[in-house]
Amino acid sequence: MKHIIKRDKRQVPFDESKITACLDKAFAAEGGDEGDNRSLLMTLTLEVLKKLEAEYKDAPFTVENVQDLVETVLIEGGYAKVAKAYILYRQRRTAIREARSELMDAVADIVRETNRDNANVGNSPSGKVLQISEAASKNYYLKRMLPPEEAQAHLDGDIYIQDLGWYGKTLTCIQIPLGRMLRDGFNSGHGTIRPPKSIRSAAALSAIILQSNQNDMHGGQSYAYFDRDLATYVDVERARQDKILRGNLKELGLTASEEEIIALVEKHTYSETFQAMEAFIYNLNTMSSRAGAQVPFSSVNLGTDTSPGGRMITECFLKAYERGLGRGESPIFPNLCFKLKEGVNFEPEDPNYDLFHLAMEVACKRLFPSFSFMDASFNNIYGEEEVGYMGCRTRVIANVNGEARTDGRGNLSFTSVNLPRLGIRANGDMAQFWRYLDETLDFAMSQLKTRYDLQKNLRVKDFPFLMGQQLYMDSEKLKHSDIIEPAIKHGTLTVGFIGLAECLVALTGTHHGQNQSSQALGISIVSHMRRRCDEASKKHSLNYSLLATPAEQLSGKFTTLDVERYGVIEGVTDKAWYTNSFHVPVEYEITALDKIAIEGPYHKYCNAGHISYVELESAPGQNIEAYERLVRAMADADMGYGAVNFPVDICRDCGTSGLINEPKCTNCGSNNISRVRRITGYLSTLDRFNDYKLAEEKSRITHDE
Repeated sequence: MKHIIKRDKRQVPFDESKITACLDKAFAAEGGDEGDNRSLLMTLTLEVLKKLEAEYKDAPFTVENVQDLVETVLIEGGYAKVAKAYILYRQRRTAIREARSELMDAVADIVRETNRDNANVGNSPSGKVLQISEAASKNYYLKRMLPPEEAQAHLDGDIYIQDLGWYGKTLTCIQIPLGRMLRDGFNSGHGTIRPPKSIRSAAALSAIILQSNQNDMHGGQSYAYFDRDLATYVDVERARQDKILRGNLKELGLTASEEEIIALVEKHTYSETFQAMEAFIYNLNTMSSRAGAQVPFSSVNLGTDTSPGGRMITECFLKAYERGLGRGESPIFPNLCFKLKEGVNFEPEDPNYDLFHLAMEVACKRLFPSFSFMDASFNNIYGEEEVGYMGCRTRVIANVNGEARTDGRGNLSFTSVNLPRLGIRANGDMAQFWRYLDETLDFAMSQLKTRYDLQKNLRVKDFPFLMGQQLYMDSEKLKHSDIIEPAIKHGTLTVGFIGLAECLVALTGTHHGQNQSSQALGISIVSHMRRRCDEASKKHSLNYSLLATPAEQLSGKFTTLDVERYGVIEGVTDKAWYTNSFHVPVEYEITALDKIAIEGPYHKYCNAGHISYVELESAPGQNIEAYERLVRAMADADMGYGAVNFPVDICRDCGTSGLINEPKCTNCGSNNISRVRRITGYLSTLDRFNDYKLAEEKSRITHDE
């Protein structure tokens, strides 16, 4: 017994004194004073050595082998409690070692290549540091904070705790009350910002607010009423331009008619507003937040303000977005949500129909805006309160704890359910499936409550901008050291789901795009999930809601785990990804109108957020009539939020745009091509897609009308 094998596989000289030290730790772990008896320790050490020599003789043995024999000797010697304490001690030490090893492996992967779980995080040094810290946080929460059964369910793939690295320290997203922030001013950390006196200042501060709050949250930052909230500052700008012009005329001794002055003031106001909107877009694509690792995950909602100022904001924003960035590249942010509403902009006779038409022209070139439907049966029930969406599809409006509104509220956290696994486990037995589904929903909602109980005890001082500047509903009632529960009780706790299509195939052999009975079952499943969320809301007085999960990294993680467990199942686990939420599979041949008709009924059940797309082979160009038919079909199908996809390729060197199928630009030969696609609701370039989403994107089949 000259050598022993360490856990890292190194062979080192065997030191029998370490057995004595090991026994000493065993007694110390139990808390008894026998460990002070050196004679007892030596006697037990000799027993371990005898067993070691008898069992291994000349064979190699490991540290674990020795520790196993220590446990045996303790039990045989009548020290069962000491042995039990030592077993628990070993388990804790093993968990710590495994956590350290897993963390180091994760860090090594990140240092080698930034992971692409989030296509909005770049490959900068700060991006790597952010991901390393997230890896450490995930490890900590899984090993130390979460109840073991919740951690194991996440690791096994029954559920997925979204944004686990931010689990107990922050909230997901918010619709920011921009109007109040600009009107009252705010403090970003180094002094108070006064209300703006021009539209350029208002736009600049709007970008700063998004960037500042992104540092307090891990998810989306959005404005629900961008046109309405900035309309005031168009009026301020108009008054400023009028004062400047009249002053200049007086100073120069010139005169002009009132009509000429008004026309010139309007021209200058429009020019300033356009420049302000262009600068806003530039800021949100270049100014990083969250430790300098990403630009804000930003969204703006507009289109329904009919005031002159609101109309000018919408028109200038759309035209600036259409112009693109410096070399014509498509802006990735903000996500642009154009709100459609009958009597406002939906019909040719409506006052803002021209802006709807302009929005479609821009979308035909830039993919955005997407369109949200205020007249959907589940959106039009809130009176004058318009529902805001975020690019990742998040929707927040109903509230069991107070006023139903969008501004000043957001999602607190969400946990997604692996629907295909439930279908596989049921093996065609529907009674079993419903039982599995209810058990999993109960578990997911319990896990959300576990997380909420951590979040609610955070304090205002932990969120210097979000709570300190009173962005969240009712946060103005809180003091610096108060816990934030009175504010965040207005937020939502969300159950998400992925892979309805694969779940249906596992249960019936066909998905909802192939068979009417599968469609009926799909609606039954999703409506049941929503009903369970509503029941939980009443029971716990918390806003439980159902989300059509925007599965980016999750699209392949669940699939990988299920292949390991169940093997490759045709139509279920035979692709690298599960289909997003309730969508018809991207590789299934179907017309655009049929796809819209099938997916439309699911929107009303997914009250935490939803989106549907149709896929075109190339940009619609000037075929606005066909594009409008698609948008109107979405409205007729009672959708809440929809978009049209097509490739947007732009040569960064010469500005050539369209569908560039070749590796190099067909105009200048450059291989510096920006290939923009929609990933889960927002835009990104293909080089930032993870492997699962790249595989999914390559399989997308276009839809004829």
